[in-house]
Amino acid sequence: MKFLLAPLLSLVLALSATAQAPQAELISVQKIWDKAPHQAFTDLIRFKNLFFCCFREANSHVGGDGIIRILISSTGETWVDYATIEEKGTDLRDPKLEITPDGKRLYMTCGGSVYEGTELKGRRPRYSTSIDGKVWTPTQKLLAEGDWLWRVTVNPADKKFYGVSYNCYPNTGGPKFEPEWSLKSYASTDGSVWQLSSIMKVPGQPNETTMRFLKDGSAMALVRREAGDRKGAIGVAQAPYREWKWTLLNVPLGGPNFIELPDGTLIAGSRGFGATPGAHMVLFKMTATSLEPILELPSSGDCSYPGLCWHEGFLHVTYYSSHEGKTSIYAAKVKLPGVTAP
Repeated sequence: MKFLLAPLLSLVLALSATAQAPQAELISVQKIWDKAPHQAFTDLIRFKNLFFCCFREANSHVGGDGIIRILISSTGETWVDYATIEEKGTDLRDPKLEITPDGKRLYMTCGGSVYEGTELKGRRPRYSTSIDGKVWTPTQKLLAEGDWLWRVTVNPADKKFYGVSYNCYPNTGGPKFEPEWSLKSYASTDGSVWQLSSIMKVPGQPNETTMRFLKDGSAMALVRREAGDRKGAIGVAQAPYREWKWTLLNVPLGGPNFIELPDGTLIAGSRGFGATPGAHMVLFKMTATSLEPILELPSSGDCSYPGLCWHEGFLHVTYYSSHEGKTSIYAAKVKLPGVTAP
């Protein structure tokens, strides 16, 4: 027995060390923009060997004429103010970036809200394109009044754009929000004309949704819910992506985003409520039915809405937070020790 104790103890210690090994390590984080009274709702993409970070800039969280600002960086460390997109009389919000199927252009979607004072009078998605990220086409309207096409992604299998739109007054057409909201996916071959792809039957005022296509050809959607228990949902669908299987989660979401890494690992980012009190920008390990928090980034209060990009073995994250006094834009670099992706 004496001879077995040492190896057994070593095994126990090794297993314990493995169990306690960090799932994510924050390598660096920096504030990259804070020049406006309010800046929020980021996205991040790599295009033509550059990072492009976009976000909304305005006088406050809601209302006014919000504009889209774009910063660029080659390494994710030094950022340069590069471009702005605006539409007179319109609050442009929730900008998201995608690369067109031919790989030649950036495609940006955002919501456009119109106010009379502080009263919302209309809301409809917009899009704009650019060959270099500097000069953008004038914003054009998409879908119908009341729709909010929150994020667009290209399916590598059929080279189509897909996105999920929610509508807060699907039956009356507004202006007052209804008790239940609609959630629908749409598809487009060119990014300008969209067709209904599926009706996503999620209860509890579903809204902000990221939909992506995995290496196995399936689609996955991460959904924020605003009513009921207000906890998020994950949906999975097989081609042609008409029928969705839903799992309700045990955590609320805000600004949800996720990506599949080269080794198949799924990483999500969202406003979360975890180790410390209040709202924070949280990264999660994701499966088809669950979210497990793995890292809380420096943040609090009005925060989240991450952009996620995998580059040269690191996860790059942009987000906004008010933990240093006012909302500002941050860029973080994260190492994922358990990930074998190149």
